[in-house]
Amino acid sequence: MKAIIFDDFGGPDVLRLAEVPYPELRSTDILVKVMASGVNRADLLQREGHYGSRAFGDSPILGLEVAGEVIAVGKAVSKFSVGDRVMSIVGGGAYAEVARADSGLSIHIPGAMSYVEAAAVMESFVTAYEALCHLGQIRLQESVLVHAAAGGIGSAVVQLAVAMGARVFATASDSNIDKVRSLGAEAVWDYHRQDFEAEIIDATGSCGADLVIDFVGGSYLARNIRSLAEGGRLVQVGLLGRDDNAIIPLDTVLYKHLRVIGTVMKSRAIEEKRAMVRRFAENALPMFGDGRLRPLVGEVFPLDRAADAHRRMEAGGGFGKVVLEAG
Repeated sequence: MKAIIFDDFGGPDVLRLAEVPYPELRSTDILVKVMASGVNRADLLQREGHYGSRAFGDSPILGLEVAGEVIAVGKAVSKFSVGDRVMSIVGGGAYAEVARADSGLSIHIPGAMSYVEAAAVMESFVTAYEALCHLGQIRLQESVLVHAAAGGIGSAVVQLAVAMGARVFATASDSNIDKVRSLGAEAVWDYHRQDFEAEIIDATGSCGADLVIDFVGGSYLARNIRSLAEGGRLVQVGLLGRDDNAIIPLDTVLYKHLRVIGTVMKSRAIEEKRAMVRRFAENALPMFGDGRLRPLVGEVFPLDRAADAHRRMEAGGGFGKVVLEAG
């Protein structure tokens, strides 16, 4: 089968299409004919060598989520059959014609959702549900500040928070402010020109946000903590900032009784990932059926243009998910 591989760490140019062996089917696995796969920032980090190995998890092939058709099932699999339409989180291997997925990390694609749309669901919305609802414990009418709200996960958090009845505030680039606001955010601030700390304090009547969901880190950390209401929670999902200015104002954490929670999906144990998928499937998946949630696809590239897809993500400023589509 064909897949995208790379021989050395580096920029997008190291990616190339090549023939590779089919993945081996294990007892709890399904094999999926890949129709589309989501592109995630972790793919870029792996390609650049930040994880120290070209292989991370199950496969040396990049890609953490797929949407496609089941072509084989392991002997211990009962909830999927050949021909089923599925979307799955995978331990690598999504940038290929066929991928291996753990059945516990797979869900039937609902209704009329296309494969390209389904490829924009799993990593974004499972992570969003985990950060916002399971860890962040958002409640009706609480206020949440979402950073990087135009990205795949950020836009999923905004949609989910609105569906949960929260007051939603967000940051995004100027070109995406109206798009994020269209998802239901009460106010969206340009992170280049506006001070989100001052804005959220003003918007909440000097109380601050009950919850902050952040993907940036770095210099945002202290500002996020100062932006929280008493008893507030900060859920740190990513580190886009990549700088050394991550300072915690401990006096604020102590006197306001705050909680700082970190989460990363990629390095979690398989049972933890299965539990995350179950929570999402039971509580959030039905919202796609009634229109409260929808996949947001930014740009679509054919598999053999994976390098261009990485360049697009590196350029930033996009809205929604970058997806690779099988040719």
